[in-house]
Amino acid sequence: MKMVRTESKSARNTNRSSPWKSNYVAYGLLLGSVFVLLYLMVSTQFSYSQKALLELDRATVDSAETIPAKHRRNHPRQEDVRARIEGFNREEEVAKAHTEQRRQEKQGESEQQWAQKNSIEEQSGHEMKSDNWEEKSQSEKEETVEESKQFGGGTDDYNNVADAKPICDTSFGKYDVCELAGDTRARGGSGATVTLVSPRAPPKEWEIKPYSRKYLDGLKAVTVKSVPNPENAPQCTTRLNIPAMVIELGGLTGNYWHDFTDVLVPLFIGARRFNGEVQLLVVNLLPFWVDRYKRIFGKISRHEIVDFENDDVVRCYPHVVVGYGSRKEFTIDPSLDETGGGYTMVDFTKFLRSAYSLPRHRPIKLSEVRPAGGSRRRPRMIILERTNSRKILNLAEVIAAAEAVGFKVIVAGRPRASYDVFTREMNSFDVMVGVHGAGLTNCVFLPTGAVLLQIVPYGRLEEIARTDFGNPARDMGLRYMEYSVAAEESSLMNVFGKEHPIIKDPAAVHMSGWGNVAEWYLAKQDVRINVERFKPSLLQALKQLQ
Repeated sequence: MKMVRTESKSARNTNRSSPWKSNYVAYGLLLGSVFVLLYLMVSTQFSYSQKALLELDRATVDSAETIPAKHRRNHPRQEDVRARIEGFNREEEVAKAHTEQRRQEKQGESEQQWAQKNSIEEQSGHEMKSDNWEEKSQSEKEETVEESKQFGGGTDDYNNVADAKPICDTSFGKYDVCELAGDTRARGGSGATVTLVSPRAPPKEWEIKPYSRKYLDGLKAVTVKSVPNPENAPQCTTRLNIPAMVIELGGLTGNYWHDFTDVLVPLFIGARRFNGEVQLLVVNLLPFWVDRYKRIFGKISRHEIVDFENDDVVRCYPHVVVGYGSRKEFTIDPSLDETGGGYTMVDFTKFLRSAYSLPRHRPIKLSEVRPAGGSRRRPRMIILERTNSRKILNLAEVIAAAEAVGFKVIVAGRPRASYDVFTREMNSFDVMVGVHGAGLTNCVFLPTGAVLLQIVPYGRLEEIARTDFGNPARDMGLRYMEYSVAAEESSLMNVFGKEHPIIKDPAAVHMSGWGNVAEWYLAKQDVRINVERFKPSLLQALKQLQ
């Protein structure tokens, strides 16, 4: 019986706990179902919201493209984005304007400094340290080159305008050059214009001074334009199927060194590639000056030279070049100057010999001219005589010393014969000797391989002498030598004495400004050559001809 009661009690306990356990399970299942239901509802709502947002954005974009601007209503978020973009653009424009203003100020200051630095020197007929100025402006050039070039035309082949180049390059502080390839219309007169008609060229306008030193006062500007439609350009009066070149003859034209440095060498650089088939449109035409160099101009162009300032014809060409120049003084650097043919100063001197029909292309070679059983022929030396400053006071002694070492010496001053005869005479010499000055420009007529011996006045002028004549002479294929005058050979020693800063400290004089350098070392100095000191230079010049 006890066992029975025990089992009965256990069964009763089991029967009493079963309903509570069932309730717990039911509650758990119910809560789980609620959580699952809530999860599904939230997920469905989130998915629907994303899809609706995407559809809203897509519809907003589509409606912005199809609805006219005046009826558009923008989404608030789009307005915020647009406002931020417009604000950024305004800031960028302000920054660009500030940068451009500073760039123009810097460039203007540099050109003004260049002009002030060289004004006295230009009046006296030679340039000072142009390479130094170019180095100073190099950083400005790097900053402005991309901004200053505007695209839309220009090709080396003036019958092919497929490959666009910059129209005008104003990045160099010394001169500007524009190349207009395609339908180009040149109208002369007081407000001369050159207009390129090209659908590829954005409307643009430049004021170009077509001279090799654009910073000089008194130059006249030509307006260069690019327009997309023929209706915006003057109508052609005449049309030629050759290129044209617009140049100016103002500035320092008339000084012998500048005639070549500023006009004739740059003209060769710009026009020689056309092989005579180019027409020159000249601003400030100087007929007497052109007549002096008529053989050079006749070789550059076989066509009539146009007085562009007094021309009432609209002349149309397939290619026009406006402006000219050279990167260095009195020479051609084929790595910098765009000649269109890789021309050098050797080519320029050959061109001159052809223009003037000069017979000698190389100097005497002493090893080849000794007759059997006779004395050898003496090489010809010309000594350039100056009459104002930088005169050789003991010229007779210098002549005697040169003749003693074996030269046949001729002394020449300003040419009295025709220029054609004068150039032939210059071509007959093997050695040219002269004190630094414009007369040394005549070395362009020497035969390739001849000797140029420059006498450099006292006053640390070697750098100027090499820039103006030494480096160009080497580029011409000449054998260049220089003799630097000592303080004892300068007339300034008698004026100031050896303790004066002009004698004792030329570097300080240079630091004081170019005016003092030009006045004392160039304008008020003569030289008395120590012939014993000069003799080794004469012997070396003779040796160069072996």
